[in-house]
Amino acid sequence: MLGAALAAVVVCGSSAASSPNSQWRGDKRDGVYNETGLLKSWAAEGPQLRWHYDSLGQGHSSPSIAGDKIYITGMTDSTGTLYVFDLQGQLLNKKSYGLEWSVNYHGSRSTVTVDNGKLYVFSGRGVLYCMDEKTLDLAWQKDALHELDGKNLRFGMTESPLIVGDVIYLTPGGQENSLVALNKNTGALLWSSKGTGRLSAYCSPLYIGETEVPLVVTAFDSLLAGFDAKTGALLWSAVQNPKHRHSPNTPYYENGLLFSTSGSECGSVQLRITNGGRSVEEVWRNEMDNKMGGFVKLGNYVYGSGERKRYWYCVDWETGETQYKSDTLGMGNVIAADGMLYCYSDKGEMALVRPTPEKFDVVSRFKVTLGTEQHWAHPVIYKGTLFVRHGNTLMAYKVKG
Repeated sequence: MLGAALAAVVVCGSSAASSPNSQWRGDKRDGVYNETGLLKSWAAEGPQLRWHYDSLGQGHSSPSIAGDKIYITGMTDSTGTLYVFDLQGQLLNKKSYGLEWSVNYHGSRSTVTVDNGKLYVFSGRGVLYCMDEKTLDLAWQKDALHELDGKNLRFGMTESPLIVGDVIYLTPGGQENSLVALNKNTGALLWSSKGTGRLSAYCSPLYIGETEVPLVVTAFDSLLAGFDAKTGALLWSAVQNPKHRHSPNTPYYENGLLFSTSGSECGSVQLRITNGGRSVEEVWRNEMDNKMGGFVKLGNYVYGSGERKRYWYCVDWETGETQYKSDTLGMGNVIAADGMLYCYSDKGEMALVRPTPEKFDVVSRFKVTLGTEQHWAHPVIYKGTLFVRHGNTLMAYKVKG
């Protein structure tokens, strides 16, 4: 620990971002977007395609939208580039930031975090960049692999930066710097935690501010772990041991309960946070084994897809019981808005689904035909528009009447 720096850490609020800021999977990292008046069904060919841009390069990162500007990254010839668009699809600016991941499943990974006039990008090569929102000039950078003795992963770093107050949290995953806190304005190291001493697991961390001890929760190769957000002390860990050590999904917290799901035989687990955040106890486990598509909680149910058997699941939040599992749609990722699910399968189908514990109720669906390579980027909804990224293409669909 860097004891002298602890007093400089300021943790405020109970959310990692607030308007006009933007981050991974919405304001609370839960995949639920605060939109109203959206269409409850689409035409047979899908909603109206307002515009598309076909030169992003390779990548799987989602768009981040703040102040009516869209920020997204892509890779061309091993170099990562940050693109800025307006809501009409006009390219306003772009800036190369450094080497991106070109070893396998090429391209950018993490979603840009927009925070108080700065943009934060974490490359698959493990470099965190802080840029000025208006000029895209580099303010500072931090190499998590070389400066913090981190260890890169088989498929590159994919973590989307988490910012709370003046602190940015990062998971190098090394023996000495399992989790670190940096000053978001300068990149200076505030504290370092040995934590688990294990590799990170592609996970974008979650901040929980309402517990007696504010927490940062994230996944490592075989564990879900909770850290004191002010000091970095490892408070607890719970077994989450997927076959290939991949746990990319951000956990979900509500009223003292924490939910996490990971691929392969690991499935899902709900934990109760106890002793003011200092410990946890297991409540239930379920077979839903979502690998990287995220999940959403609407009402009393959790919705998401599996990996091994490629089902879509509905799980009771209170009991952990599976309400249904359906193979109507290929496995994929999910977000929600205005009481509906938006399910994007790895086969390239986008489906509008009515959330109900009785069945996987597909109302409308269409095929995403533009773009390249894998259908892995998580969609985003902003001001009545559904943004879908497929490889080198960003698409904007009108989903409000």
